[in-house]
Amino acid sequence: MIDHNLCKTKTDNELVKLSLEDPDHFLCLIKRYEDSLLRYIIRISKFSREDAEDVLQDVLIKTYYNLNDFDKELKFSSWIYRITHNEAVSAIRKKVVRPQISLEAEDLEIFGDVFDIEKDLDNTLDRKVIDEALSKLDEKYREVLVLRYLDEKDYVEIADILKKPVSTVGNLILRGKKLFKQEYEKIINNKKVVIK
Repeated sequence: MIDHNLCKTKTDNELVKLSLEDPDHFLCLIKRYEDSLLRYIIRISKFSREDAEDVLQDVLIKTYYNLNDFDKELKFSSWIYRITHNEAVSAIRKKVVRPQISLEAEDLEIFGDVFDIEKDLDNTLDRKVIDEALSKLDEKYREVLVLRYLDEKDYVEIADILKKPVSTVGNLILRGKKLFKQEYEKIINNKKVVIK
């Protein structure tokens, strides 16, 4: 049995090393990452929770079987997010569906701060409008916005996860924010016309 207090005191890299010695320690890594990875899969894939959990299961299996290949000089979080990204993209291609974003209430506050949308909504955020605006964005913009503002990854981590240069990530985020704002404003304006 694993001591969960031990899990909390160890770094990711220490847990990887312990997992290679005793597979039971991999549970510590699962507990540490499963919720954030599941949210990430749902956000970029438009999958139901059940389908996203299936993808997550594949991610965790692939991660475990490839622990020996993990480069200890890199951040484990970037490595597991890259695996998650690749598995989610593969699952999307298999389903041939347009990805969708599913936001949770605490995530909306982050977007509100970033895009200063709250003014337009009289200090209330309309989750459906944000979901709709994000779903209209091309996948490359949606991915970087989700990673940056919802998963709070820095540019270097995003570059590592998506295997793109940091400058490209910066450009995608900048362009994605502009496109998001345009889509958001279109939706809000259309709703105002319908209400009148």
